[in-house]
Amino acid sequence: MLQNIISSNWTPANAVAWTIFIIGLLLVYGKRHKGKSITPVSVNYHFTRQCNKKCAFCFHTEKSSHVASDAEMKRGLRLLKEAGMRKINFAGGEPFLYPPKLAMLCRFCKEELELESVSIITNGTKVTKDWIEENGRFIDVLGVSCDSFNEETNDAIGRGTGNNVIQLFKIRDWCRELGIKFKLNTVICTHNWEEDMVDTIQQLDPFRWKVFQVLFVEGENDAEDEDVYLSKRKRNARKLLISDDQFKTFCNKHRHLKSFVSEPNSLMASSYLILDEYLCFLDKGAGVEKQSRSILEVGVHRALSEIHWDEKAFKQRGGLYEWSKDVAENASETESCGPSDKKSLEW
Repeated sequence: MLQNIISSNWTPANAVAWTIFIIGLLLVYGKRHKGKSITPVSVNYHFTRQCNKKCAFCFHTEKSSHVASDAEMKRGLRLLKEAGMRKINFAGGEPFLYPPKLAMLCRFCKEELELESVSIITNGTKVTKDWIEENGRFIDVLGVSCDSFNEETNDAIGRGTGNNVIQLFKIRDWCRELGIKFKLNTVICTHNWEEDMVDTIQQLDPFRWKVFQVLFVEGENDAEDEDVYLSKRKRNARKLLISDDQFKTFCNKHRHLKSFVSEPNSLMASSYLILDEYLCFLDKGAGVEKQSRSILEVGVHRALSEIHWDEKAFKQRGGLYEWSKDVAENASETESCGPSDKKSLEW
């Protein structure tokens, strides 16, 4: 069609008009493309995959023992800060398997990068009072993963220690003494969806109780039972999956608690910016898990362009919230089960 237009009645005026039109299109496209640049406001950095537990549904399994050098970590974190990061969450694996490195990371992010929020998510078994007292000033939020207050259930899931509840209360008390926001993470699966956790949650009184629907991720927890038997690093979450109705049943039983926030699979899959041990972004959404190139190699924005991040779901689940420990803890509101979560914490 364009050839017909050019061949018939083509004049210098037509050429000028077409040139202006093309330039206009390029300017509009350029603005739109620039507007789509992702700002990594909140990042979850899983700097290790190693763990001392064997949670059957783990979606970030021990596929590698790699841990970046301190220099690489600092360079990556600085790149993220320059790209707009305001909050960092250190996770694993189990981050407290590396106490000195974790302390270094928290201090660097708070003192040198001056991030608004530094948080940690842990299974709690390796947390000590001495470490918290020494490094608490660099931490805004400390989250502990606990899926049941019944030890038999914890054993079935792979988190059993015999003293989960006792340790939870200890960590809660240490956080209170230092003004750190205490958070709880619970994954709901076939073993615990009927459990009534109201009384213990009220006693613990966490700043946030984040409730997740167990997530199936191809390439992470999709191994066959035989493979799991042969390798402690592999996981099979198929038998632990629950329906949306089962998840809602649990939510409806606990939604009246002031700290309760829920996250079904529809919000969880691609709404987190996850950085792995090689400082690559991971996309745990639909299909097989995808990995970007390292931000140390291609930079933050190029790496982000290589994965899908659902910014709408991030906002819908309340990815931005009062995440600094100097903010009043009673500012939260009760959350409902489903996609309307207003202030849900990041994991």
